[in-house]
Amino acid sequence: MHVPVLADAVTALLVPEPTEATIVDATLGAGGYAERILEAMGPNGNVIGIDRDEVALGIARERLARFGERVRYVHAGFDRLEEIVRDGHGGQVDGVVYDFGLSSMHVDDPSRGFSFRHDAPLDMRMDPSQTLTAADVLNTYEETELARIIRTYGEERWAARIASFIVLHRRRTPISTTLELVEIIRAAVPKAARRGGPHPARRTFQALRIEVNKELEQIEASLPQALSVTRPGGRLVAVSYHSLEDRIVKRFFRGEADGEAPRLRLIKRKPIRPTEDEIEQNPRASSAMLRAAEVLASPFPKFPGPEGSAA
Repeated sequence: MHVPVLADAVTALLVPEPTEATIVDATLGAGGYAERILEAMGPNGNVIGIDRDEVALGIARERLARFGERVRYVHAGFDRLEEIVRDGHGGQVDGVVYDFGLSSMHVDDPSRGFSFRHDAPLDMRMDPSQTLTAADVLNTYEETELARIIRTYGEERWAARIASFIVLHRRRTPISTTLELVEIIRAAVPKAARRGGPHPARRTFQALRIEVNKELEQIEASLPQALSVTRPGGRLVAVSYHSLEDRIVKRFFRGEADGEAPRLRLIKRKPIRPTEDEIEQNPRASSAMLRAAEVLASPFPKFPGPEGSAA
């Protein structure tokens, strides 16, 4: 069964002792964090599990079935977090956890098109009900936009060259499969740059996945909502796997902690990293960075505004 990254640290931060709290798992996935959190809270704690992949929700339902109605399952992106909490849980919760990026279940299913090691349609949608696919991006975006995405989201030094090769190829025939794209990237990246290091397609595939799923935009939209719905004393916990995600979390947490009217207290200023033992047991953990912050009481009371509205 899938073991979530930094599960001990996440659980200890959110549930330091048994409680009747309500925690939002904003990236429910296979339910690994939710299971640990529910066990730690005791019989009266609850979890709101959000995921935009209905396949993942089905797996989580099976894993968490023993907890019955203590789990609420929501098919949605976490950029709707505030709406979900306010509609179904009285407006506030005691903590929120995020596990960003690609889940192992996506990579393990070649048909989803996330892996550069298996031939499959160029899909990469975390929510199969959305319309935009990786094939759409590759075959319709302008060359300059493709280069920007690959350079920014993939941190790929050969982005302009890869984009140029993609456009040349699609003029002859549309790009439709993962291995077709891999061969285009291999041709674009100079031979010397392909010696050693990660697979030459890894960065471009990461960039396409982020673009297809609007991952960074979702993070930027969701973090303020998590702060808004979390009670004073509650905690926000985010696990990132590359600098683009971590930079957004770091900037938001520090911005809310270091201002004149701070709304967050940083648990630690530097990210928590996995131990060597955890990395050995779970290689995916090697790049993980966990940041956590505690919500402070609002520094200013809310007074009634005109016609009874909040000022």
